Parts: sequence; C-alpha cells; structure tokens
Amino acid sequence: MSQSIRVLIADDHPFFRQGIRAALESAADITVVGEAGSGAEVLELVKELRPTVVLMDLQMPRMNGIEATRQLLAEQSGVGVIVVTMFEDDESVFAAMRAGARGYVLKGADRDEILRAIHAVASGEAIFGPAIAQRLMNFFGAGSLRTTTILPELTDREREILSLVAQSRGNAEIGEILSLSPKTVRNHVSNILTKLQVADRTEAALRAREAGL
Repeated sequence: MSQSIRVLIADDHPFFRQGIRAALESAADITVVGEAGSGAEVLELVKELRPTVVLMDLQMPRMNGIEATRQLLAEQSGVGVIVVTMFEDDESVFAAMRAGARGYVLKGADRDEILRAIHAVASGEAIFGPAIAQRLMNFFGAGSLRTTTILPELTDREREILSLVAQSRGNAEIGEILSLSPKTVRNHVSNILTKLQVADRTEAALRAREAGL
C-alpha cells in the first residue's frame, strides 16, 4: 500500500476548512493532519505535523498566504504548496508562483480537481486549475513574462515593493500587504532608491511605470 499523503488545510474560514476536510477524508490515500487559520499558524503546524502538501489560502490574518508560502519553503523545501483561493488575477497567480507554490486552484473547484492537484504536487509535479492554466497560456502567449527582465538590478522582493510604491502605497500599508515590518520595508525602499540611482519615491515610481512594472 502506498504511503498516505499528509495534508494541512490553511484557511481563515472554519466552514471552508470543514468542507475541504470532508471532501478529502473520503480519499483512501489522503490524511488530513491538521488545520490552520492564519499564515503564522501554518508555519507552526508544518514543523509539528510534517505534511506532504499544504492547501494555502491567500488572504489570512497574521501573515498572508504568499508570505507564509515563501517562509515555509525557505525552511521546509520538500513540502508542496497548493494555493486554493477565489483570486485569479495575474498579480495573485504570479506572486504565488514566485513564492514557490506548485499548484493554484480556485475555490469552487470540484473534489476531483482538488484531489488531482494534491496527487500531482505530492508526486513533485506542478498543476494549475483549468481557469488558471488558460490565464497562464494567455499570459505567456502575449509575451508578457517580463518581470525578471524589468529592472533586473532589483530582486523579486524589491520589484514587488516598487510596484506598490508606484501605486502610491506608504511603508506601513506595504508592510501590511506583504506581512513585513515597516523597518524592513524602509530598508528595501532605501536599497531600491540606491540601485535605481533616484532621489526619492516619486522618481522611483516614475521609473517603475516607465519600465512597465
């Protein structure tokens, strides 16, 4: 008999967690080892429960799903993360991919789709739901994958912060969005200004828009 796939469900809505648990527990080769209601709780439970796969919501208190995925995989690279969310915009999809998620499924997906995603990711594959796969095809087909070539002197995190600066977001708001301290955001912004050789946030935002970030 093959080893059971250990799944941790991370979502801040208990009703949704219960529904996913009920759907998964009927699968003979899947064991739901726990539930987390926040990003911070995910990091704690992964160390304790050692799941094979984490089903990760994006919008959670005490650290969002993107930052939880990034920190989780920095410490436990063998865990497969599948984002399960209602958000299907390009920004959310590619932020999840950059953080290291190997799957992206929309809430509302049927049981078979979720099971396929869990089995695929547990086997080391990457998988995306039909709606997300179509979005990726459109994105690549349009030749829009430019994030790594836009302002290449910046890191992924710095580009992420610069894009929020270009939206006129303050340090506190950026920190809240990315689950970073204001001091950390301030340090990143300082590095961005230095690398871009600009005097202030306004000039940095202008450079970002000119580059198409």
